[in-house]
Amino acid sequence: MGAVEIKVDLIHKPQNLLDVIYTACKTCYSAKLPKEIFDEAPDDEKKLSLISKVVSSGHYSTIEHIQLTFAVSNVSRALTHQLVRHRHMSFSQKSQRYVKEKGEIDYVIPQKIAANPELNKKFEDFMALVAKQYQEFTEAGIPAEDARAILPNATASSLTVSLNLRELIHFANLRLCTRAQLEIRTLAKLMCKAVIAEEPWLAVHLVPKCERLGYCDEDKCCGRMKTKEEVLAGKA
Repeated sequence: MGAVEIKVDLIHKPQNLLDVIYTACKTCYSAKLPKEIFDEAPDDEKKLSLISKVVSSGHYSTIEHIQLTFAVSNVSRALTHQLVRHRHMSFSQKSQRYVKEKGEIDYVIPQKIAANPELNKKFEDFMALVAKQYQEFTEAGIPAEDARAILPNATASSLTVSLNLRELIHFANLRLCTRAQLEIRTLAKLMCKAVIAEEPWLAVHLVPKCERLGYCDEDKCCGRMKTKEEVLAGKA
């Protein structure tokens, strides 16, 4: 196939998501038992009224009960190396040890290289050479777990990703930032888009952290928002 484009699907979300979060929120402020709160949950509008108030106040423990699972395809190994830095996600990834590549190797071309026709052609030619050498190794009896040593970070991978709603918000806050690498920013956008399509109320939470904070706390600011120092100076 050669160059590929990222694909994201939300494959699991609790059907009673609002009921679960509402129960968690109400449990903290009610003398009723959690099961009573769950069974007596009001309509969605009233549930969302409480949930929005609690979550906007930063009481994120109430949304840790919601587990989401995504099917992610056509992302680079460079991206998956970044993903594992998020401590509260679970991953099941295509193994380069057990899955032998055949023919062309699928890969992801960074946007800034793809935008340059000459460099894009050199990138594609290089990946074709890698694929040819990989095939030579495996056809000579070298196991995939050893032949994979020549596969670059651009090699495409696929994985199943699970995380709770609190971690998704944290992931979005960090990876939707314009300072995040474009590929992982695209992944974050697609994950958030898939969730918001089913839970529109989450749109205000699945944003770059500067929108949540009201200022930028990065060392290098893109200029979209005022820096924390600028905001504090204005209040002085």
